Amino acid sequence: MEQPRRDLNRQEGTMTSSERARTPNRRVPRLVTAEDLERQIAPLRDAATSPQAGLFGPQSVVWRIDREAITFLGAGRALLLQLAHPWVAAAVAAHSRALADPIGRFHRTFHVVFTMVFGTVDQALDMARRLHRRHATITGVLPSSAGPFPAGSPYWANDTAALRWVHMTLMDTALTIHELMFGPLSAKDRAQYYAESCRLAALFGIPRDHLPEDWIGFSAELAAMLDSPVLTVSREAHAVARQIFAAPILSMRMPAWYLDLTAEFLPPRLRDGFGLDYDVTARRRAARALVHIRRLYPRVPERLRHVGPYQEAVARLAGKPAPGAGVRLLNRIWIGRPRLGM
Repeated sequence: MEQPRRDLNRQEGTMTSSERARTPNRRVPRLVTAEDLERQIAPLRDAATSPQAGLFGPQSVVWRIDREAITFLGAGRALLLQLAHPWVAAAVAAHSRALADPIGRFHRTFHVVFTMVFGTVDQALDMARRLHRRHATITGVLPSSAGPFPAGSPYWANDTAALRWVHMTLMDTALTIHELMFGPLSAKDRAQYYAESCRLAALFGIPRDHLPEDWIGFSAELAAMLDSPVLTVSREAHAVARQIFAAPILSMRMPAWYLDLTAEFLPPRLRDGFGLDYDVTARRRAARALVHIRRLYPRVPERLRHVGPYQEAVARLAGKPAPGAGVRLLNRIWIGRPRLGM
């Protein structure tokens, strides 16, 4: 497939977020090359104060948010928001093993994110390169029209716009669930969280000038995307979501209350597009689930509440050469392997 011309690629950077959302067919793709990625991540290595603490470290807001196991409560929301972008849905349907192995997709996604967040500097940068190489193999065309995109429209996983949307859904969902459980962040912490999220974006290869200036701009761009015709539940998105949510997890079906909460966290038009039931019974079930979770979760011991990769990072900073048996078990639950970076 012919690659977009690099001189035309720069045109996207001159458009505002609302213009990008409202004129998707006029957007010229801007692909992240391996050289682009190296330019984005080189400053991260230079700025890191401790190779073992990684790119964020124990004082970061990202560590405080991502260490909480309750973040999984928003996994369904993040997945469906991503699938609502026709490019992402087409790529997952054509290139991902998610339909045959939903647990594997869960493990792969969290392994990537947790290695970037909690890994050493070398582990985080290596994961960024591995993810880029994987994305470089994912390209194709939409099999059918979806929203503003006609059938045959090309997509690339390493397109900056697609990467930016995935990044936005991850950062916004993690913060949404954290604030739901622990209350709103202070203005200072929110500003720090957004600054840190830009470092994570660099690991995806997203240039800083392709991101909003601050959290206010981020929120405005997110709102514009949620209201834009770009997000459309295509046939591929609906099929992928139905199969993933119907797949048994450890021989058990997805609990109804989890589906109800996922519906609660979605904009109504996307909730309807995915065909999620959200009648009076579902709303009551979601409300009861939130009451119980808010009451019980803070009482869970930190050794269970905090995800294995975070505990591995804490042990690493304490000078322990390898995570203990309990942390290795938690890692297998969260990332499908005993240690980060494997």
